[in-house]
Amino acid sequence: MLELQQVLVKPLITEKTTLLQEEGKYVFHVAPRANKVQIREAVEKSFGVVVVDVNICRVRGKLKRYGPRLSRTPDMKKAIVTLRAGDRIQLIEGL
Repeated sequence: MLELQQVLVKPLITEKTTLLQEEGKYVFHVAPRANKVQIREAVEKSFGVVVVDVNICRVRGKLKRYGPRLSRTPDMKKAIVTLRAGDRIQLIEGL
């Protein structure tokens, strides 16, 4: 079983995720073995907010070319966390 500190790897900050923040949705890179219940508990305890919904998806790594070699970026799992209306995560809002 994963510890709460191991569940959330880092927040994903992109143009699309900053637009989702206006709707109260935050995107995190999470541990590959984490499930929805663990992600909900980790976000609630880490940031002191109430989580309404958690959606997870696996993102396959892409093939990249470095000169004559082909390599693959690592696979990852991401979670889109919807918070209760009015709740915000201040650490991510400031980035």
